[in-house]
Amino acid sequence: MSYSHQSMGSGSRNARGYEFGRTYVVRPKGKHQATLVWLHGLGDNGSSSSQLMESLHLPNIKWICPTAPTRPVSSLGGFTCTAWFDVGEISEDSHDDMEGLDASASHIANLLSSEPADVKVGIGGFSMGAAISLYSATCYALGRYGTGHTYPINLRAVVGLSGWLPGWKSLRSKIECSYDAARRAASLPIILTHGTSDDVVPYRFGEKSAQSLGIAGFRQVVFKAHEGLGHYTIPKEMDEVVHWLTTRLGLEGSR
Repeated sequence: MSYSHQSMGSGSRNARGYEFGRTYVVRPKGKHQATLVWLHGLGDNGSSSSQLMESLHLPNIKWICPTAPTRPVSSLGGFTCTAWFDVGEISEDSHDDMEGLDASASHIANLLSSEPADVKVGIGGFSMGAAISLYSATCYALGRYGTGHTYPINLRAVVGLSGWLPGWKSLRSKIECSYDAARRAASLPIILTHGTSDDVVPYRFGEKSAQSLGIAGFRQVVFKAHEGLGHYTIPKEMDEVVHWLTTRLGLEGSR
């Protein structure tokens, strides 16, 4: 493996004292045009994310692959593993761990905060990582975290694989009352993909998330269904993401 890694985020604690794990960085092989943070799913880590990103044909992107804090997870009966926030059963009425969401979203924004001004930045992820990516998209549109603190990053692309949108019920009303929020929402490209046979995050939540974003004013949402796909990624899906990122971010040297 030729990827290099640094412990950029290691040792930083969030509001509850959870410590984020090691951050792995995949350096661009070509001209550095974009930087994306990629977020792993429940129980995974930044190392496996970096190996997946290393395999993609995107020479102009720098990937930052952090590792979530290790914490008790309600859906696992309090068992501890790496998780971006606490999650119970995924349902229409599930309660969102806003403190955990904000802590992770701000950790990710911090990782992007020192990128050069001429480099486009984005966030993507799988499953729970996708949920944080979409939550970050809503923070960007609203211009603030759930805590009310200013969201500092100018996002240019968001990717969510097999995920869901936290806080979807109140999103439309929050965005509609702000001209700036509506403008930012309308300008942000988002791609969501979901397998129709997903037995972990049901397909209908992916579909509902895409609809909720559209209704709230995110006008550039692409939703791709993958027939028969379970809760994992496949090369065809990653090829779609590569093509979408190349087009949306205007990357050079792509075939």
